[in-house]
Amino acid sequence: MSLQPQVAVIGGGYAGFSAAVTLARGGARVTLFESSRTLGGRARVVDKNDYAVDNGQHILLGAYAETLRMLRLVGVKPGVLETRRLALVYPGLEPPCELRAAPLPAPLHLAIGLLRAKGLGWGDKLAMARLMRRLKRDRFRVEPDRPVAALLKETAQTAKLSRLIWEPLCVAALNTPVATASAQVFANVLRDSLAAGASASDLLLPKVDLSELFPVPASRWLAMRGHTVRTAEPIKTIERIEGGYRLDGDPWNTCFDHVVIATAPYHVAALLESFPAMAGLVEQIGQLKHEPIVTAWLAFDGPLNFPEPMIGLNGGYGQWAFDRSVLDGLEGLVGVVISASGAHQEISKDALEIALREELQAALGPLPALKWAQIITEKRATFACTPGLRRPGTVTPEAGLWLAGDYVASDYPATIESAVQSGVIAGRSILKRCGLKEQLFR
Repeated sequence: MSLQPQVAVIGGGYAGFSAAVTLARGGARVTLFESSRTLGGRARVVDKNDYAVDNGQHILLGAYAETLRMLRLVGVKPGVLETRRLALVYPGLEPPCELRAAPLPAPLHLAIGLLRAKGLGWGDKLAMARLMRRLKRDRFRVEPDRPVAALLKETAQTAKLSRLIWEPLCVAALNTPVATASAQVFANVLRDSLAAGASASDLLLPKVDLSELFPVPASRWLAMRGHTVRTAEPIKTIERIEGGYRLDGDPWNTCFDHVVIATAPYHVAALLESFPAMAGLVEQIGQLKHEPIVTAWLAFDGPLNFPEPMIGLNGGYGQWAFDRSVLDGLEGLVGVVISASGAHQEISKDALEIALREELQAALGPLPALKWAQIITEKRATFACTPGLRRPGTVTPEAGLWLAGDYVASDYPATIESAVQSGVIAGRSILKRCGLKEQLFR
């Protein structure tokens, strides 16, 4: 192996670029391949009627330590994220329901916020405190793992609290219905957000599209340091050759010492078909089930009366609505998110668009005229995060091949943070194997 290892990264999403930046900081020579012309993987920009919108509206949390560190490393300014104290607001209810974290240190931020919550009765508030006390007592271990719905029932959560707080948070975080979602993974999310430092539960709303938030700045960062990012370069398979690995699709026929596979899980099998020893891993990945995310972009001819940049919708198909005018100045543009499978899959896009407009009107009052609408469905947006799920690790049976992606084993569900963490772990693992480590100022 050369003193400066040659490493290929397949996949230009958050996991792939996190691996590439980590490797570059450790002295490896990196070439990243992305099959699309647009960087970002499953979190990317889509052009519509002169608007740059995301294929899915995402939010970050203050608890996303690795994501925030990676953004700083590639020179992304903090101002690209709109930081808002946790606020779960349902303006369409009577009375309106609001739970806002107080501007106090933890755990007072949540305790006082719960005491001041509007639209929740004392029974709801006591039930919420009861669940959090139970999780803290058990050090956020749920053994044996079971569905979130079972945990909510065991701790006597009220129907209203479950409907307005726990179920929306679970579906948003795990992209899996509460009836089948892992209570252990949900507990991990609560541990590192609501139950952590006050800033950990802050909502960080991107003011730029998801491609521009990290993949594009990371691509520029790599290029400035002599590394290569190749777009519209699909890699078909990986082959072992003397001295390393060759990628079918690499126009330079480079011999790579290591390869990080940072694609969506359902693309892994084709890349590994020439490695019989990987059959068990391929089978494990192939057994992952997937859940969809639908994002409806609605462009109105004028501003809407949002009390917060993000509001909850209740009783229909939509779960969360985002006012993009607050975030990126696109007046009248609203993103409505529907996570996981559900009844919305049984109706047409036209019917769903009409229903979502009615839900927005019920929450916000009269709406301006609609200019256009775009409904984007990611059918396999994330893996289904079910109890006891066995996820593959970073290390594979082939010493020079590594996995990165939001489906790789971690405490978290399929989020941007878990994708970034997996990339960092893969990059550091390769550097350690090569006797290298990240340099502070590289």
